[in-house]
Amino acid sequence: MRAEDVLCPTPAGLYSKAGDFHIDPTRPVPRALITHGHADHARPGHGSVLATHETLRIMASRYGEDFAGASQTAVLGETVRIGDAAVTFQPAGHVLGSAQILVEADGLRIVASGDYKRRADPTCRPFLPVPCDIFITEATFGLPVFRHPEPDDEIAKLLASLDQFPERAHLVGAYSLGKAQRVIRLLRDAGYDRTIYIHGAMEKLCRLYEEEGVALGDLAPATVETGKKGDFAGSVVVCPPAQIAERWARRFPDPVACFASGWMRVRQRAKASGVELPLILSDHGDWDELTATITELAPAEVWVTHGREEALVRWCELQGIAARPLHMVGYEDEAEE
Repeated sequence: MRAEDVLCPTPAGLYSKAGDFHIDPTRPVPRALITHGHADHARPGHGSVLATHETLRIMASRYGEDFAGASQTAVLGETVRIGDAAVTFQPAGHVLGSAQILVEADGLRIVASGDYKRRADPTCRPFLPVPCDIFITEATFGLPVFRHPEPDDEIAKLLASLDQFPERAHLVGAYSLGKAQRVIRLLRDAGYDRTIYIHGAMEKLCRLYEEEGVALGDLAPATVETGKKGDFAGSVVVCPPAQIAERWARRFPDPVACFASGWMRVRQRAKASGVELPLILSDHGDWDELTATITELAPAEVWVTHGREEALVRWCELQGIAARPLHMVGYEDEAEE
């Protein structure tokens, strides 16, 4: 069987002729396999959805219980037969419930990794290397300039600023799914035990994380209606990044604008966003993680789905690995990661 019959790019996303399903489709399809709950990968309106328990819960929380005609839970490590294809979900280390999807047919193994990282993350299961003939990788940070620092060091910067400016609120811009919960958990692991205030847009997902066993400690709504502006002096407030520049942020005492993102490696982005304290904290693999993963797996071929495709393709070629960009659209670099 040709690789294109097992998985191939289409306008709707990766499609398996062998199994008659799509992976992370960008438009409604009869049968969808979803790698994780970010909105650019998990869209509503499909006939049926196969995903991990946590991803199904996230989709229901965001889109309502009727987000698909039917849903089925994928158990990590358990192989299911779909048409002429065998499908196995394995952890991707990206956010809660994220998974890679191994598709096998006629002895050919293709792994669609979705989004992934290799750094330790207390809020989700770690990436599991899956032997394969073809590895489909993202390349969000697929340039040598992107080398993420250690997460603990970035959290230490935030804690140091809190000590230095006890009269100011620290507003941490963090995407609502994955990044916000990771920042909170990293603060807890670093010994920060005070109340952390969260924007209303994050309440449901933080509660979902806690219900799935990720302890986040004492959280409270980031509202000033029930108290005085000065009540938030010296506090951490976690909010969607867009809120940092909005009127909402001016409710807090002399706020320190922080942004937790891999894009904070680019100083111009931090400056343009009005970020005073950039925190380089990403849920995607950096250049070293991407290349190390490919080296470890040693696939016969690599397909690059989105991000800085050409640089990673060129690196593969220099290592003697066949590679090609898929030029897929609909997966945003900055939407939620």
